[in-house]
Amino acid sequence: MHDDRRHAADPVAELAPLLAAVPAAVPAAVELYIRTHRDPELSGFEQRTAARLAERLTATGLEVTGGVGGHGVIALLRNGPGPTAMLRTELDALAVREQTGLPYASSATHADTAAPVMHACGHDLHLACVAGAAEVLAGRRDLWQGTLMVVGQPAEETLEGAAAMLADGLYQRFGPPAAVLAQHAAPLPAGMVAHAAGPVTAASATLRVVVPGRGGHASSPHLTVDPVVAAAAIVLRLQTVVAREISPADQAAVTVGAIHAGSTANVIPDQAVLDITLRALSETTLERALSSVRRIVAAECAASGAPQDPEITLVARSPANQPDPALAEAVRRHHRAAFGPERVSVWPASLATEDFALLGRQGSYLHGHSGIRTAYWMLGVVGPAQWAAAPGVSAAEKLAALPPNHAPDFRPDPRISIPTGISALTVAFLAALAESTG
Repeated sequence: MHDDRRHAADPVAELAPLLAAVPAAVPAAVELYIRTHRDPELSGFEQRTAARLAERLTATGLEVTGGVGGHGVIALLRNGPGPTAMLRTELDALAVREQTGLPYASSATHADTAAPVMHACGHDLHLACVAGAAEVLAGRRDLWQGTLMVVGQPAEETLEGAAAMLADGLYQRFGPPAAVLAQHAAPLPAGMVAHAAGPVTAASATLRVVVPGRGGHASSPHLTVDPVVAAAAIVLRLQTVVAREISPADQAAVTVGAIHAGSTANVIPDQAVLDITLRALSETTLERALSSVRRIVAAECAASGAPQDPEITLVARSPANQPDPALAEAVRRHHRAAFGPERVSVWPASLATEDFALLGRQGSYLHGHSGIRTAYWMLGVVGPAQWAAAPGVSAAEKLAALPPNHAPDFRPDPRISIPTGISALTVAFLAALAESTG
């Protein structure tokens, strides 16, 4: 018989002492957020960001190890016998030039390429909230028993960081958690959280395609095989994959995000390079789209008379982010108790993508632990003034008008979203320990 005694206590009264400790952790978390926002680093180059997180977690009393899977950070707080639950955050930023006008806006550029760098996805906010949650949990060890694991993951934007940390022995060296928890900034009103009923984010694959040609002078195109024309044909034909080869009942997207070819107007280059992302809510649909892309690339190269077969490289792949139903429901229940039902919303499945799922049972082929459950929710970050100023009357109209993640004017309101994010993580941690016990 299923034992529901662990749910019998009044959750509001149970969480009250923990939530009362949150305000004291907010100032340091906000300061960490502003420092990180001012000083962003691209995927794979997060050395200063990792050091900043490690310093804060060490000061909080956690045992910290750096350099895992690149610049990954692992921190542990052991608090007696019991399960281990992980709070995961990302470290990396994006090659975006910030246009928020904030006093702490980033003016950083990447040292090697001079590309602008901005935390346009909220990873700086995630990091601050995780650090704040660790401070709260470290200060109220009387309220829980088990082990807190904090993971600062590099290279999420390139979908390489989670796999790199696992390959570096994340679970072999530090032990597998029973549960992995994370949240993500979203253009919802600050103070809210939102949970999905099924997948939260999509399965994805990133391809690099090298289209071969035969270069020459622009005045003699008949003596060449122009890879730019072939690449253009591929881009146009790829638009039919979702429109004509994927069921209308399935969600999927195929995007050519970058094209690189040639360096001057009067030379036909030897090759063109396409960077392509594919997204779908199921592995079956993603596999079908991958097969279609490979077929189209090969066929268009053959039609152009390419001198050799194209090179198609799978750069990264991640499964759909499908939280464990029981754990996700326990977290949602704790969030409703902490915030009230009016601040806990429903999140529709999104074709945004994450490598978070690799840390749980969906990535067990990488780490061998099929029992690791996950929970993942969205954190509202839009301040009241920005929400009120957004065009539209309905919530849907305002959401469509607000700057989304990855936009140069994406600007979370830390005054409200950081306290909510700290609270959401701390109570989710308690929910995970309860679900993993007995």
